[in-house]
Amino acid sequence: MLEDRIYQDYVAALKAKDKDKSQFLSFLRSELKNRAIELKEKNLKDSDVIAVLKKQKKRLQDSKESAVSSGRQELIDNANAEIALIENYLPKPLSEEELASLVDEVIKDTQASSMKDMSRVMKEVLAKSEGRADSRKTSELVKMRLS
Repeated sequence: MLEDRIYQDYVAALKAKDKDKSQFLSFLRSELKNRAIELKEKNLKDSDVIAVLKKQKKRLQDSKESAVSSGRQELIDNANAEIALIENYLPKPLSEEELASLVDEVIKDTQASSMKDMSRVMKEVLAKSEGRADSRKTSELVKMRLS
């Protein structure tokens, strides 16, 4: 499980005395624990872990953008390192071609023909992609195919 992998990497970072990595992984573990408490689950499913990781990645990208606008290089470097660490745990995103073929397949399967069917197509594509599809790109592609 993904949560176990994060824990193992956390322990390895502690043993290697990698302070930055261990602190960030500790933070991620606490976020995962909070999510488990919210869901009243003992162990999170990988899909829940991925959702938490994506949320943290988005938060880091936002803070990186504000650091860029204020010219704070140390914050930019820190955000980049943490984003890279999160990306180690996220599944590889679908390529443009894979996403396009998945969208076409779902449109064909659901017999979608108009923008009214967009939510149904989006829901199905995002479910089939198992967290590997970017919702913004998917939305643009579905709109283009249905209009």
